[in-house]
Amino acid sequence: MKTKARDLLILLTGLILGISLAVERSVLAEREEGAVVPLPLDELRAFSEAFSNIKNSYVEDVSDEELLNNAIKGMVSGLDPHSSYLLPEAHDELQVSTTGEFGGLGIEVGMEDGFVKVISPIDDTPAQRAGMQAGDLIIRIDGTAVQGITLGDAVKKMRGKVGTKIELTVVRKGEDQALTVNIIRDVIKIRSVKSRTLEDGFGYVRISQFQMRTGENLEKAIKKLIKENDGEDLNGLVLDLRNNPGGVLSAAVTVADAFLTDGLLVYTDGRVKDSKIEFEADSDDIMNGAPLVVLVNSGSASASEIVSGALQDHKRAVIMGTKTFGKGSVQTILPMREGAALKLTTARYYTPSGRSIQAEGIAPDIELSNIKIEKSDKDKKKNLHRVSERDLSGHLSNGNGETSNGDDDTGTRKADDGEEPETNLAEDDFVLFEALNMLKGLHLLHAPH
Repeated sequence: MKTKARDLLILLTGLILGISLAVERSVLAEREEGAVVPLPLDELRAFSEAFSNIKNSYVEDVSDEELLNNAIKGMVSGLDPHSSYLLPEAHDELQVSTTGEFGGLGIEVGMEDGFVKVISPIDDTPAQRAGMQAGDLIIRIDGTAVQGITLGDAVKKMRGKVGTKIELTVVRKGEDQALTVNIIRDVIKIRSVKSRTLEDGFGYVRISQFQMRTGENLEKAIKKLIKENDGEDLNGLVLDLRNNPGGVLSAAVTVADAFLTDGLLVYTDGRVKDSKIEFEADSDDIMNGAPLVVLVNSGSASASEIVSGALQDHKRAVIMGTKTFGKGSVQTILPMREGAALKLTTARYYTPSGRSIQAEGIAPDIELSNIKIEKSDKDKKKNLHRVSERDLSGHLSNGNGETSNGDDDTGTRKADDGEEPETNLAEDDFVLFEALNMLKGLHLLHAPH
């Protein structure tokens, strides 16, 4: 047994040394001739010693495969919150998620202080319907503490058979004690682009995540809005990127390009030559220069920040909302043997003016919190705390055959008889209400006189 263990240790050490030599040759090729890169022999010996001690003394038998996989996971996860080692199953799931359908809860997550942090809940998913919010810290999953396990393992715990329940213990800013959130797992089908007409001539497009076909779907959505506007160009558009955790870089480039005719959109910079890339606009403005307002918040990350940063730098859009998440790094999937892969941070990205978003985020042009405007139960029955001319006894009529003392419906669009009235936009979504007002003002400002 000792001979076998010694042979295994020698084989492992030789393997590590071989890898190190290959890395050394690669690094030397990019450095000045004559430079010396010493091998980390002491660290490699420590690794071999730890491996041997675990094999000989750990309370349970652990396979070589599990130990080496854990070693790679630890090596990669220690780099930054977004790099990870993907075993074949996780690699397959990542590839499926970019096409728009996968199983789970529907949240984009990262690590913070050893806990799982919700970057953003995804639209129309179990997590969003259960009330999960951007910034939530998940401290327990089904009663098991999260601190001390890797992000990959935490994600694996949250996945499971469709229809099964999971209990998350969540710490939320502003709450005095931890919250318990119960979610039923489901197949997540992401419709990345949604649209609707806000008012005649003013459209709304919501992008919940950047996928391979997001740019194509955006173009279809805007054409649909133009058709609803009797074929006339829109007077303005709200592009909603709130709680959009990002996604595919090329999709972000396509979306930004849809509103710009020329100039730099984004560029990436890293150590390797292949990571230095510039993306330029090369198509017509799908809105023909009509005003554009982009909505962002702390759940807007990565690709969302690329789009909002590009449009802000080119002064093509007014950015409204709150400061974005601040993920300004690019992850590259590097395939490995037997279906595994490295998801490795290989570059930072920069806006056209050279701003790095990493850990900074995009500051909106107009800071606007997502406040909630609601009437009290009494106010819903009657506006007891508001007095207007019509409330005065014997008030003068308006001369146009006014109706009886009904509540004022300012800001609410009435529907035809037999249909439910549309909601008051200011109460339903105050930030969107303000964005629409901004669009109207910009349209008047730019309209020919």
